[in-house]
Amino acid sequence: MGQSVLTTGFARVGGVLQCEGVSLERIAREVGTPVYVYSAATIRDRYELLDRMLSPVPHRVHYTLKASSNAAVLKLLRDLGAGVDVVSGGELHRALRAGFAPDDIIFGGVGKTERELAEALDAGVLLINAESEAEVLIIDRLARHRGITARVSLRVNPEVTLDSPHEYIKTGGKGHKFGIPYDEVIHVAEVTAGLANVDLVGLDMHLGSQLSRIDPYREGTERLASIFAELQKRGIDTLEYLDIGGGLGVRYDTEEPPDLRRFAELVLPTVADTGLQLIMEPGRFIIGNAAALVTQVLYRKRSGGKDYVVADAGMTELLRPSHYGAYHKIVAMHEGAETKTVDVVGPVCESGDFLALDRELDDIQPGEYLVVCDVGAYGYVMASNYNSRQRPAEVLVDGDRYAVVTARETYDDLLRLEIAQPEWREGN
Repeated sequence: MGQSVLTTGFARVGGVLQCEGVSLERIAREVGTPVYVYSAATIRDRYELLDRMLSPVPHRVHYTLKASSNAAVLKLLRDLGAGVDVVSGGELHRALRAGFAPDDIIFGGVGKTERELAEALDAGVLLINAESEAEVLIIDRLARHRGITARVSLRVNPEVTLDSPHEYIKTGGKGHKFGIPYDEVIHVAEVTAGLANVDLVGLDMHLGSQLSRIDPYREGTERLASIFAELQKRGIDTLEYLDIGGGLGVRYDTEEPPDLRRFAELVLPTVADTGLQLIMEPGRFIIGNAAALVTQVLYRKRSGGKDYVVADAGMTELLRPSHYGAYHKIVAMHEGAETKTVDVVGPVCESGDFLALDRELDDIQPGEYLVVCDVGAYGYVMASNYNSRQRPAEVLVDGDRYAVVTARETYDDLLRLEIAQPEWREGN
């Protein structure tokens, strides 16, 4: 299946694919398809690998919920010692429900509403990563009304040029919507430091996602360190944290995974020189290779000189291929003697509903199962009810046991929030 720095937790045993010690075919038959299957061992391995890499400096690893926010995954990471990074009121609610202490939670995001900022302050989160002077002023006002002092970090746009598989997942370049422009940070920091109900406790950046090169991290970290040095010169000495975000890439196909030893050599000395505590916010790196999507083949058909495999999973279960042009390895549950070049498509009424195009696969037949690899990041969290489809179940495997950790939606779930007899109101 997929490859990673360590292991994906998936292997073919006796000709059948397994997640750790559990047959994927057994899960498919007992739980139904489509179904996401997560490997607990992979999640632990990836977290511990990153934690060891950062060990030369004081640090906190804050897993970012936007990659995958299942409660069972969050509790697993909580037990390992992780904090979390959230970007909405809903993610804050999930983190608190999963048992994270408020001071293990960072609240980020480019467009926080006043309600979300108030929820973060009322919860007492470790810090809020503010993205503009205007946001800092709102935080100060909300904190003043509550008689508290808010802990704020400034998200800097380091304006670093980098390579990324898709424009949509670059966030640290000049002109992007994220963060405070590099040449405005000192001014915003001075404004923040002068407010009565805000403590400036950190500097933050996030370069983007699925990054394999280390040099942009070095350059971005050096830029944050230079801002910190300038703030010290100006008498601002309240900073505690240097947050360099996440974005470390994983292998989906032929990508080179990031060299973590080189990361430590190039980035950590700069962090150590500041004396600040390092924060990293990994998401995809921890969860990306830790899950597979099992789908059943519904039909085989030929049209316009092409062969199609129609599966019961499509863009509503895995949006990345159609949205980003992303590659996910797909394998048959049982290896076949022959292969064929096919398009693997889903049941959604869109021509863009596909999982793979012109892919050579085992010559699989209706009723058999396909396994889509490396779907842990931005799989279930981007799933939708388009075409009134029910979102699939999620399963966590730990050794030789498994559990359904998110139930498959029902038809009633699709209608649950609709109001059968709405209360009409006058428009004037």
